[in-house]
Amino acid sequence: MKVVVVDDDKLVCAALKTILESENISVVGIGYNGKSAIELYKNLKPDILLMDIRMETMTGLEAAEAILNYDNNAKILFLTTFCDDDYIVSSLRIGAKGYIIKQNFESIVPSLQAVFMGQNVFGNDIVSKIPKLINKNEKIDYSNYGITEKELEIITAVSDGLSNKEIASKLYLSEGTVRNSISNILDKLNLRDRTQLAVFYYKNL
Repeated sequence: MKVVVVDDDKLVCAALKTILESENISVVGIGYNGKSAIELYKNLKPDILLMDIRMETMTGLEAAEAILNYDNNAKILFLTTFCDDDYIVSSLRIGAKGYIIKQNFESIVPSLQAVFMGQNVFGNDIVSKIPKLINKNEKIDYSNYGITEKELEIITAVSDGLSNKEIASKLYLSEGTVRNSISNILDKLNLRDRTQLAVFYYKNL
């Protein structure tokens, strides 16, 4: 696994490098602000970008948005001191793969491994906040997006945290059908992944 670490605290960067490399995770680049994060990502193409949010010159959120516009498959994991509501919502909307707190240093390596395997990593304390954090708008008409009643059931199930297997069992569908339906739903709503789909759902309750 190749990782780029970006944090405006050089001591934090050095500590993270030591921790990650002791777990056989290769730190291929280190940066100290959002601008350097963009340059490092484009030049090094890491598997994961592990990045702070609050930094001078350009924030991690601004850098993440630019990187994901450049490569929508980029895997970005935020590591920050702040369990800030606005930061959490912004990271979800942008399409980050995770948001973890520096104080929980023991979770850094497992979180990187989970993101590397294609999972999203948001702690239970953060996930439980999502419905309250997202601004509520008038209930939308999903049919305007071409979403069918069955697809809306799938959206609801995804937002409840169900896996493809659990959704298939609940709705009497095959896992392949569920997988294809979710892909179609994401295309119709112009969303990147299941996390953004859940955010969209809660935002429009």
